[in-house]
Amino acid sequence: MTAYRRGPLRRAVLAAVTASALLGAAACGGAGASPDGAETPPAAAVSATGAPAAAPSPSGPPATVPETLKFAAKTLDGRAFDTAALAGRPVVLWFWAPWCATCASQAWTVAEVAPAYRDRVPVIGVAGLGQQKAMKDFVTEFELGGVPQLDDRAGAVWRRFEVVEQSTFVILDRGGKVIHRGFLDGEDLTRRLATLAQV
Repeated sequence: MTAYRRGPLRRAVLAAVTASALLGAAACGGAGASPDGAETPPAAAVSATGAPAAAPSPSGPPATVPETLKFAAKTLDGRAFDTAALAGRPVVLWFWAPWCATCASQAWTVAEVAPAYRDRVPVIGVAGLGQQKAMKDFVTEFELGGVPQLDDRAGAVWRRFEVVEQSTFVILDRGGKVIHRGFLDGEDLTRRLATLAQV
Protein backbone atom coordinates (compact mmCIF):
# COMPACT_ATOMS: atom_id res chain seq x y z
CA MET A 1 0.00 0.00 0.00
CA THR A 2 1.20 3.52 -0.71
CA ALA A 3 2.95 5.30 2.15
CA TYR A 4 0.92 8.06 3.78
CA ARG A 5 2.42 11.54 3.32
CA ARG A 6 2.26 14.18 6.01
CA GLY A 7 0.93 17.72 5.75
CA PRO A 8 -1.50 20.13 7.46
CA LEU A 9 -4.68 18.09 7.15
CA ARG A 10 -2.83 14.82 6.74
CA ARG A 11 -1.51 14.62 10.34
CA ALA A 12 -5.01 14.85 11.77
CA VAL A 13 -6.34 12.36 9.28
CA LEU A 14 -3.46 9.92 9.93
CA ALA A 15 -4.45 9.50 13.57
CA ALA A 16 -8.05 8.76 12.62
CA VAL A 17 -6.96 6.39 9.84
CA THR A 18 -4.68 4.46 12.19
CA ALA A 19 -7.45 4.03 14.74
CA SER A 20 -9.84 2.97 12.00
CA ALA A 21 -7.39 0.42 10.64
CA LEU A 22 -6.81 -1.09 14.08
CA LEU A 23 -10.53 -1.59 14.49
CA GLY A 24 -10.73 -3.17 11.04
CA ALA A 25 -13.19 -0.59 9.84
CA ALA A 26 -13.98 -0.94 6.18
CA ALA A 27 -15.95 2.26 5.81
CA CYS A 28 -16.69 5.57 7.51
CA GLY A 29 -20.42 5.10 7.85
CA GLY A 30 -23.72 5.24 6.09
CA ALA A 31 -24.56 7.68 3.37
CA GLY A 32 -27.66 8.94 5.13
CA ALA A 33 -26.03 11.71 7.13
CA SER A 34 -22.75 13.56 7.48
CA PRO A 35 -21.36 15.23 10.61
CA ASP A 36 -22.94 18.53 9.57
CA GLY A 37 -26.35 16.90 9.03
CA ALA A 38 -26.18 17.11 5.23
CA GLU A 39 -28.49 14.81 3.32
CA THR A 40 -27.46 12.06 0.92
CA PRO A 41 -24.94 13.11 -1.81
CA PRO A 42 -25.58 14.88 -5.26
CA ALA A 43 -26.09 14.04 -8.93
CA ALA A 44 -23.06 13.91 -11.25
CA ALA A 45 -21.87 13.59 -14.91
CA VAL A 46 -19.02 11.41 -16.25
CA SER A 47 -16.02 11.52 -18.70
CA ALA A 48 -13.20 8.99 -18.78
CA THR A 49 -10.44 11.54 -19.07
CA GLY A 50 -12.11 14.45 -17.32
CA ALA A 51 -12.75 16.15 -20.66
CA PRO A 52 -16.30 17.34 -21.35
CA ALA A 53 -16.48 15.79 -24.81
CA ALA A 54 -17.03 12.10 -25.55
CA ALA A 55 -14.01 10.15 -26.76
CA PRO A 56 -14.23 7.21 -29.14
CA SER A 57 -13.38 3.76 -27.85
CA PRO A 58 -9.60 3.20 -28.09
CA SER A 59 -10.16 0.16 -30.34
CA GLY A 60 -12.34 1.62 -33.08
CA PRO A 61 -15.91 2.94 -33.33
CA PRO A 62 -17.71 4.15 -30.20
CA ALA A 63 -19.03 1.36 -28.00
CA THR A 64 -22.72 0.95 -27.24
CA VAL A 65 -23.48 2.85 -24.03
CA PRO A 66 -24.89 0.49 -21.38
CA GLU A 67 -27.84 1.55 -19.20
CA THR A 68 -25.56 1.85 -16.15
CA LEU A 69 -23.66 4.68 -17.85
CA LYS A 70 -26.69 6.59 -19.12
CA PHE A 71 -26.79 9.37 -16.55
CA ALA A 72 -25.91 13.06 -16.38
CA ALA A 73 -23.18 14.42 -14.14
CA LYS A 74 -20.95 17.41 -13.52
CA THR A 75 -17.40 17.60 -12.27
CA LEU A 76 -16.43 19.50 -9.13
CA ASP A 77 -15.40 22.42 -11.33
CA GLY A 78 -18.89 22.56 -12.89
CA ARG A 79 -18.17 21.00 -16.29
CA ALA A 80 -20.55 18.45 -17.82
CA PHE A 81 -19.09 14.96 -17.62
CA ASP A 82 -19.73 12.67 -20.59
CA THR A 83 -20.56 9.23 -19.20
CA ALA A 84 -20.85 7.82 -22.72
CA ALA A 85 -17.09 8.28 -23.10
CA LEU A 86 -16.63 5.47 -20.54
CA ALA A 87 -18.45 2.86 -22.65
CA GLY A 88 -16.50 -0.15 -23.86
CA ARG A 89 -13.97 -0.14 -21.00
CA PRO A 90 -13.96 -1.37 -17.43
CA VAL A 91 -14.69 1.57 -15.09
CA VAL A 92 -13.98 2.10 -11.39
CA LEU A 93 -16.22 4.55 -9.50
CA TRP A 94 -14.87 5.65 -6.11
CA PHE A 95 -17.56 7.03 -3.78
CA TRP A 96 -16.03 9.24 -1.10
CA ALA A 97 -16.83 12.03 1.37
CA PRO A 98 -14.47 14.89 2.25
CA TRP A 99 -14.58 14.27 6.02
CA CYS A 100 -14.05 10.50 5.76
CA ALA A 101 -10.75 9.30 7.28
CA THR A 102 -10.84 6.03 5.35
CA CYS A 103 -11.33 7.96 2.09
CA ALA A 104 -8.34 10.15 2.99
CA SER A 105 -6.18 7.08 3.59
CA GLN A 106 -7.10 5.76 0.13
CA ALA A 107 -6.69 9.08 -1.67
CA TRP A 108 -2.92 8.81 -2.12
CA THR A 109 -3.20 5.39 -3.77
CA VAL A 110 -5.99 6.61 -6.07
CA ALA A 111 -3.96 9.71 -6.97
CA GLU A 112 -0.89 7.62 -7.78
CA VAL A 113 -2.30 4.64 -9.65
CA ALA A 114 -5.41 5.98 -11.44
CA PRO A 115 -3.62 8.23 -14.00
CA ALA A 116 -1.60 5.27 -15.30
CA TYR A 117 -4.83 3.43 -16.21
CA ARG A 118 -6.79 6.47 -17.47
CA ASP A 119 -7.26 5.20 -21.03
CA ARG A 120 -7.79 1.50 -20.21
CA VAL A 121 -9.62 1.48 -16.86
CA PRO A 122 -10.86 4.99 -15.96
CA VAL A 123 -11.14 5.71 -12.23
CA ILE A 124 -13.80 8.31 -11.47
CA GLY A 125 -14.28 9.86 -8.04
CA VAL A 126 -17.87 10.49 -6.92
CA ALA A 127 -17.85 13.03 -4.09
CA GLY A 128 -20.86 13.31 -1.80
CA LEU A 129 -22.03 13.90 1.77
CA GLY A 130 -20.33 17.26 2.10
CA GLN A 131 -20.02 20.82 0.93
CA GLN A 132 -18.47 21.61 -2.46
CA LYS A 133 -15.65 23.66 -0.92
CA ALA A 134 -14.70 20.78 1.37
CA MET A 135 -14.72 18.43 -1.62
CA LYS A 136 -12.47 20.74 -3.63
CA ASP A 137 -10.13 21.16 -0.66
CA PHE A 138 -9.93 17.36 -0.33
CA VAL A 139 -8.99 17.00 -4.02
CA THR A 140 -6.30 19.67 -3.66
CA GLU A 141 -4.92 18.35 -0.37
CA PHE A 142 -4.57 14.79 -1.64
CA GLU A 143 -3.38 15.74 -5.14
CA LEU A 144 -6.34 14.14 -6.94
CA GLY A 145 -6.34 16.64 -9.79
CA GLY A 146 -5.38 13.91 -12.27
CA VAL A 147 -8.52 11.91 -11.47
CA PRO A 148 -11.94 13.12 -12.68
CA GLN A 149 -14.16 13.97 -9.69
CA LEU A 150 -17.93 14.20 -9.88
CA ASP A 151 -19.89 16.59 -7.68
CA ASP A 152 -22.68 14.38 -6.32
CA ARG A 153 -23.97 16.47 -3.42
CA ALA A 154 -27.57 15.54 -4.35
CA GLY A 155 -26.76 11.83 -4.14
CA ALA A 156 -28.15 10.84 -7.55
CA VAL A 157 -25.13 8.77 -8.60
CA TRP A 158 -24.82 7.22 -5.13
CA ARG A 159 -28.46 6.09 -5.32
CA ARG A 160 -28.11 4.90 -8.90
CA PHE A 161 -25.33 2.51 -7.88
CA GLU A 162 -26.93 1.62 -4.53
CA VAL A 163 -24.03 2.99 -2.51
CA VAL A 164 -24.96 3.45 1.14
CA GLU A 165 -21.59 4.17 2.73
CA GLN A 166 -18.18 5.56 1.98
CA SER A 167 -15.56 4.64 1.04
CA THR A 168 -17.06 2.35 -1.61
CA PHE A 169 -15.66 1.24 -4.96
CA VAL A 170 -18.04 0.16 -7.73
CA ILE A 171 -16.39 -1.65 -10.63
CA LEU A 172 -18.12 -2.04 -14.00
CA ASP A 173 -16.95 -4.48 -16.65
CA ARG A 174 -16.68 -3.54 -20.35
CA GLY A 175 -20.38 -4.17 -20.83
CA GLY A 176 -21.38 -1.91 -17.94
CA LYS A 177 -22.23 -4.74 -15.52
CA VAL A 178 -21.41 -4.14 -11.85
CA ILE A 179 -18.83 -6.78 -10.88
CA HIS A 180 -17.80 -5.31 -7.50
CA ARG A 181 -19.42 -3.00 -4.95
CA GLY A 182 -17.68 -2.44 -1.63
CA PHE A 183 -14.47 -1.58 0.15
CA LEU A 184 -11.01 -1.99 -1.43
CA ASP A 185 -7.70 -1.24 0.23
CA GLY A 186 -4.82 0.19 -1.77
CA GLU A 187 -3.32 -3.18 -2.65
CA ASP A 188 -6.68 -4.59 -3.77
CA LEU A 189 -7.38 -1.54 -5.93
CA THR A 190 -3.95 -1.64 -7.56
CA ARG A 191 -4.25 -5.37 -8.25
CA ARG A 192 -7.75 -5.05 -9.72
CA LEU A 193 -6.74 -2.18 -12.00
CA ALA A 194 -3.80 -4.19 -13.32
CA THR A 195 -6.04 -7.21 -13.95
CA LEU A 196 -8.81 -5.20 -15.62
CA ALA A 197 -6.30 -3.46 -17.89
CA GLN A 198 -5.28 -6.84 -19.32
CA VAL A 199 -8.79 -8.14 -20.03
